Amino acid sequence: MDSLQKQIVEEMMVSPEINPKEEIRRSVDFMKDYLKKHTFLRSLVLGISGGQDSTLLGKLAQMAINEMNEETGSRDYNFYAVRLPYGEQGDAKDAIDAVKFIDPSVPLTVNIQSAVDASVATLKKNGIELSDFVKGNEKARERMKVQFAIAAMKNGVVLGTDHSAEAVTGFYTKFGDGAADLVPLFRLNKRQGKMLLKELGCPEHLYNKKPTADLEENRPQLPDEEALGVTYDQLDDYLEGKEVSPEVKEIIEGHYLKTKHKRHLPVTVFDDFWK
Repeated sequence: MDSLQKQIVEEMMVSPEINPKEEIRRSVDFMKDYLKKHTFLRSLVLGISGGQDSTLLGKLAQMAINEMNEETGSRDYNFYAVRLPYGEQGDAKDAIDAVKFIDPSVPLTVNIQSAVDASVATLKKNGIELSDFVKGNEKARERMKVQFAIAAMKNGVVLGTDHSAEAVTGFYTKFGDGAADLVPLFRLNKRQGKMLLKELGCPEHLYNKKPTADLEENRPQLPDEEALGVTYDQLDDYLEGKEVSPEVKEIIEGHYLKTKHKRHLPVTVFDDFWK
C-alpha cells in the first residue's frame, strides 16, 4: 500500500474487518448520545430512497428513537422517514418496501417536482438554462432543503447517508445529499453496509439492487458504478488496504483528489488545502 492509499484509508476510517452487531450498536449509540447531549432535540430526519444506504440508516435511526422512548418512558422522540420523489419514482416499490422495513414513527412523502421545476424555469427566464446533470443537483439540494425544514420545525437533526465508499469519491451533491448534521455510517464501506442490513433482517432485494443516484432524466436509474467507472467491490478493496489494479487505483485516487473540496468546509483565507 503506497503513501496516498494509506493516507486515504486512514482518512476514511475503514476497518478491513468488522463485527456487524458491534457496528449496528455503534451507530445507534452515536445517535442516542447526540440526542442526550443536546436535550432540546426530539427527532431525527432522513430521506428514504429505497436504496441500501438510506434503508440501513433509516432502520438504525428508528432503533435509536425506539430506545430513547423506552429509556425515558415517553413518546417524545420521533424519526421522520421522508420519501422525496421527483414526480413518479422509477423504483417507488423499493422505497415503499424500505419504509415498511424501517417502520418509522412518522412516514412522510414530499414530492419535490414543482419546487425544482419552478427554480429551473426561473433560472431559464434569467438566461441560465440548466443541463440535465445540473438539474439533478437541484433535485438533490431540494431534497435536503425539505429535510432541514422538517428538522427545524420538529426540533430535529438531519441524518446523512454518506459512507466511506461515497466519501472517497465525492459521489454526492455538494450541499445536497452531502449536507447533513450527522453521518452515522461514515467508517463503513458498501459491502459492510450490506452486512449490517443482513444482520438486521432486511429484505434481500433492497440491499442487492444496483445502487443509483437516479438524478439524471436523460439517463434514468444510471448505476453508480457506471458513473464512477469502478465497482463498489473495487472501492471497498481499496479502502480495506487491499491491492487493486493500477487502472482502478488511478480512477479512485482521481475522484478523491478532484472532489477534495466537497469534504472541506467553505474555504477561508486561512485555508491552504487548495494551493
